[in-house]
Amino acid sequence: MTSRRACLAAFGAGLIATSRAARAQPTWPARPLRIVVPFGLGGSADVAARFLAEPLGQALGQPVLVDNRPGAGAVIGTDHVAKSAPDGHTLLMMSNTHTANETLLPNRPYALMRDLVPVAAVNIAYQVLVVHPSVPARSVSELIAHAKANPGRMEYASSGPGTPYHIAGEVFRAMAGIELLHVPFRGSDQARTAVLGGQIPMMFDAIPTMAEHIRSGRVRGLATTGPEPSPLLPELPALAATLPGYEASLWLGLMAPAGTPPAVIERLNAEVNRILARPETQEAQARLGAQPMRMGVAEFEAFLRRDIERQREWIRMANIQVG
Repeated sequence: MTSRRACLAAFGAGLIATSRAARAQPTWPARPLRIVVPFGLGGSADVAARFLAEPLGQALGQPVLVDNRPGAGAVIGTDHVAKSAPDGHTLLMMSNTHTANETLLPNRPYALMRDLVPVAAVNIAYQVLVVHPSVPARSVSELIAHAKANPGRMEYASSGPGTPYHIAGEVFRAMAGIELLHVPFRGSDQARTAVLGGQIPMMFDAIPTMAEHIRSGRVRGLATTGPEPSPLLPELPALAATLPGYEASLWLGLMAPAGTPPAVIERLNAEVNRILARPETQEAQARLGAQPMRMGVAEFEAFLRRDIERQREWIRMANIQVG
């Protein structure tokens, strides 16, 4: 009898301890979340963060705020997230700029896969190669021939060193065997303005943004950078038709500070994937020339590690240097 009472007492004590631990466990989310965008307003990452913020906030029961912290090739905002509390309230909207920076910026104050953890993939989009109408080229082959006839005199604009648009231009230069001069700007809007005004003859840019300028004749579209023609510009061939194997994308994803509880990561991943699966999301993304990427946490981590290696190969092949 004494043994039975002791067991019951121990069981009751365990229940009380468990109950107290449950009460002590902080509720997540306990306050608004922030998605830090290490790029400027109006870019693809900013648009995607703002698109996700409202439905994600509704799902989690707390507002989701977008915090733009651009600068230093995405390093400033990324380092801020890497040093934030790993409590599930701060997220990073990242892109393949980050996987390229693992090779391009060896002195950055963080390591992507050490100081941050994958949360969810968001989307992938492709680019369009455009030239100012003053350039005497109506196809990729003619552009390559023109560049070869004018070595060192052709320039291309980008939104900055290490960005997907810069990588796209350098890989094109290397695969085509031509000389191109890179002219970096602080953002895509400034680079685009320079090309539309004829100050710079060519650039790679987001398809939805450039499509209206192509149709108005302010620039001439030559090719898109996906594996096949884009539904938004079906009249243009894929650049890979001229340079087999060429592909240039811009993809986005979410990461969190290392040490964020796995249960929080899994919940965030599930909610983002539910948002991406909605028909209205897929329609909205298609209008932006993007495709949702639904991945589990482990799948996204493997994707990131593969892309770091792929970017390293491209950077070395094209001998891309920053600074």
